[in-house]
Amino acid sequence: MTAPLLVFGWGNASRGDDALGPLFVECLKRMSGADAVGRVDFLDDYQLQIEHALDLLGRSAVLFVDASVDCTMPFQVTKLHAAHDPRFTSHSLSPQSVMEVYRNLTQTEPPPCTLLAIRAVRFGLGELPEPSALLHLSQALVWGQRWLANFGEPGCMKDEPECRDA
Repeated sequence: MTAPLLVFGWGNASRGDDALGPLFVECLKRMSGADAVGRVDFLDDYQLQIEHALDLLGRSAVLFVDASVDCTMPFQVTKLHAAHDPRFTSHSLSPQSVMEVYRNLTQTEPPPCTLLAIRAVRFGLGELPEPSALLHLSQALVWGQRWLANFGEPGCMKDEPECRDA
């Protein structure tokens, strides 16, 4: 059975702060414990691929999580909309492209999706995450717990000043 909520982080644990997406998923899953069973599926991967469009099937809401050097500190929340990405390849997609693939496959709109971008510093091969990035991760996890508590309220939560619409 597919849980109504999906938390999906991506990144490479061998590349410093690029590990923030998968670390977020691992920590939130552990923090949620039995409360998440049947309500939330947790998924991580190295990168988004077209096959991940199928992971959106049957969802009420999806939270995408990634590291970013371009977002505000400590993290940024963005309500997503399906869109064609001109940089689209079968091995590198944005969350909006995954949503567009879903729309093209199913001929229906994807579930409400939100991107949680966690401020990162370095992505060097063989590096550990930076202490400042881990602090940003801990702050993002507080927000993630609230997102789950609100049962994946679509888009942005009303009291989040860093929330944007893309």
